[in-house]
Amino acid sequence: MDVIDSRQTAKERKMKKAKVLLADSHQSMLGSVRNLLEGVFETVFMVADEASLIEAVQKLSPDLIVADLSLPVRSEINVARRLKKAFPEIKLIMLSIHDEGTAVGECLVAGASGFVLKRTAVSDLVPAIETVLRGEIYMSPSVVQTSGNIREGKGPDEHA
Repeated sequence: MDVIDSRQTAKERKMKKAKVLLADSHQSMLGSVRNLLEGVFETVFMVADEASLIEAVQKLSPDLIVADLSLPVRSEINVARRLKKAFPEIKLIMLSIHDEGTAVGECLVAGASGFVLKRTAVSDLVPAIETVLRGEIYMSPSVVQTSGNIREGKGPDEHA
């Protein structure tokens, strides 16, 4: 039993040391999310625009990016596509006020590993980051209810 406990502790320590980069053009949201994450993760960086985001990814090599879906980008349809095109290996969670299936589906198709609604970020963001750092996909539970089971390509009335 001690081995299992030791591994869980090692995993927790590894996640605690994760470098998380936050990207949102709304300063109040950035500050709130940073306050939430600083108690859980050792290093949390913040940026507010596309140029700063790209520069931060290049210089800091974050383990994960949490980015606002509405962050303006010049060369792609959305920030998820922009980031995955420039940094295909990066783990990415999208934050959004939108819970429509098309927004969620676009982000997942673009390569995001998570989708969290801003209105549920306080309860969903830490579990989302932990899930994505383990290599899994995370969506806010209310997104799953609204959009159906998008990860498996099924509609709202189909089940896995």
